[in-house]
Amino acid sequence: MAIRYEMAVGLNKGHKVTKNVMKPRPSRRKGIQHKHVKFIRDIVREVVGFAPYERRCMELLKVSRDKRALKFIKKRLGSHIRAKRKREEMQGVIQAMRKAQQQHK
Repeated sequence: MAIRYEMAVGLNKGHKVTKNVMKPRPSRRKGIQHKHVKFIRDIVREVVGFAPYERRCMELLKVSRDKRALKFIKKRLGSHIRAKRKREEMQGVIQAMRKAQQQHK
């Protein structure tokens, strides 16, 4: 890296100052899932179960209709990215159910 002189031109032009370190804003924390929130959502999922469209999606995934499941969820959720995330979640649920079934035997 170049030596930092106070130059009038170039990439490192201008008066050199030290960077002011600021505390991160609360908005930077938005969307981070905490332990308690995950615990509550798991309990709600266990008690309430799955929505009808999620059950239909799982049926499509069980018969290896991944693309059809994605199209179906995309129509219900309205976004391709949300649909992909939901499909991954449903595949994880199916795998967990199969794993629990294997352990139960």
